[in-house]
Amino acid sequence: MFFYLSKLFWFVAQPINLIGLLVLAGVVLALAGWRRLSIFISFAAFLIIAIGAWTSTGALLMHPLEDRFQRPDPAPADVAGIIVLGGGFEGGVNLVRGGYELNSSGDRFVETAILARRYPDARVVVTGGNGSLMLEGEGDGDTAPRLLTALGVEADRLVLEKRSRNTHENAVFTREMVEPQPGEVWLLVTSAFHMPRSMGLFRKAGFEVVPWPADYRTAGNEHAGLAQDNVQDSLQNLTVAIREWVGLFAYWLSGRIDSLLPAPAD
Repeated sequence: MFFYLSKLFWFVAQPINLIGLLVLAGVVLALAGWRRLSIFISFAAFLIIAIGAWTSTGALLMHPLEDRFQRPDPAPADVAGIIVLGGGFEGGVNLVRGGYELNSSGDRFVETAILARRYPDARVVVTGGNGSLMLEGEGDGDTAPRLLTALGVEADRLVLEKRSRNTHENAVFTREMVEPQPGEVWLLVTSAFHMPRSMGLFRKAGFEVVPWPADYRTAGNEHAGLAQDNVQDSLQNLTVAIREWVGLFAYWLSGRIDSLLPAPAD
């Protein structure tokens, strides 16, 4: 139920859909003679566009997420496994064309391939099925072997978890599959903005992992004011940030993570 409710809520709440719904509501209200309410709702839609596309609001909301966890320095000498969270492939395209087309989160898999070369004895775990509610697509657990083996990762090192539909299931199903042993070091690779929620969920599942963030969306030095990025990226940053903060709040409220913004271990 949590999975379906989260997908339906986000369909309405994500900025581009919300803008469209507000514009539609404004037109309907205008036709019905509710002129003042129509103007108010239409202005609200414009305000969302203005804030998201023309200001640095999205980047500022991303900073606390992307800066929360850093890569270990120095890096571990020995690593038992590298876990990469799904979400980096164009599942609909790859299902039809059979390739490994990457989306904006594809850096996760580039970084995983680099780590696999750095730690040649580590297992490489790809966790992620098809997390879409309506769109048909190939899960990352099915696509990733084609890319990783093409980049030189031996097929017998890959561990593929294909059932999970969200990060909570990533953590639970991965722990069940790999059965980590005391003293082992496991790296967790995901987008930097997604790392706080991921670390909270893996901890809750009883799987202690070492964060290895990738796929940064901001420079980290943006300041309040007009956007320091192009319109499309600014609006995408706002969309990603809102989704992640809402996800953190929902997971914390439901008890799936122990704090609203999980912190690095002391």
